[in-house]
Amino acid sequence: MTDTLSLLKLRRSVPPQFLSAPGPEGAQLDELLAIAARVPDHGKLVPWRFIVFSGSGREKAAEVVARVFRARNPEASEEQVAVERQRLLHAPVVVAVVSRAREHVKIPIWEQELSAGAVCMAMLVAAHAMGYAGSWLTGWFAFDREVLTEFGLGEDERIAGVVHIGTPTAPITDRTRPVMSEIVSHYGE
Repeated sequence: MTDTLSLLKLRRSVPPQFLSAPGPEGAQLDELLAIAARVPDHGKLVPWRFIVFSGSGREKAAEVVARVFRARNPEASEEQVAVERQRLLHAPVVVAVVSRAREHVKIPIWEQELSAGAVCMAMLVAAHAMGYAGSWLTGWFAFDREVLTEFGLGEDERIAGVVHIGTPTAPITDRTRPVMSEIVSHYGE
């Protein structure tokens, strides 16, 4: 079995609250993003881009999330606001994969959106190969237009995934996987 197959068999998402420093930075983060960008992209449209939240950028983004949550939920307790603020502060590196799929004469929007999803998965696999762990999430703020605007997204852009990357703080255990006979069919047989 190749190292790649072994890696794919072992890759497992780790929730952000179980990720800590260190995370990829500098040239290693650049390499991780370059690997994530090597996905199928019909028409070479590059229908996605990255926003990296690290260092003080994480804290600024967390404050945006907390402020908007408080405005949308005036009855929320300070504890609830603190939970929302913490969403982007667990992992040392958080990458928003921004889908910028647009109408095209030959390439359907659906294909462009799938390419953005492939970026998220490629990023998780690359992070695992580098010795880190990660989790691909969204959350309410990934769909809130005020938050998206403050994060620098255009009106026609959406978040395909928020990828949290860091070092796991506990052993990574597997979860129940699908029963293959329940999800695989063979056409014509």
